[in-house]
Amino acid sequence: MKITEVVAALIWQGNKFMICQRPEYKARGLLWEFVGGKVESGETKEQALIRECKEELNVLLSVGDVFMDVVHEYPDLTVHLTLFNVTIAEGEPQKLEHNDIQWITPSEIPNYEFCPADEEILKEITKRF
Repeated sequence: MKITEVVAALIWQGNKFMICQRPEYKARGLLWEFVGGKVESGETKEQALIRECKEELNVLLSVGDVFMDVVHEYPDLTVHLTLFNVTIAEGEPQKLEHNDIQWITPSEIPNYEFCPADEEILKEITKRF
């Protein structure tokens, strides 16, 4: 199976990080995830992340280093997810695509149901913070 390159943003505000709830009509609807999306042909991962966050939250990002990356097999696709440390350079996050947006502490992770591809990342966040 072809691997889909996906990027996501780990955005901190103090001791909380941003999570977004997928729209109900999409695959894995209403599960929580990090904001981001697919890397289009001809884009770098950083460019894709900046574009996705502009489309989904109407914010401009400053992309930092890679927090971690994982490969996850869903029944319908295999993703190579790269999570970047980012800061919001401009704008206030808006729900242009997501059902909801929350800022949570690492200790609040168990209160939310996340996309399976994020599980390993969430364990790492819990361990580090």
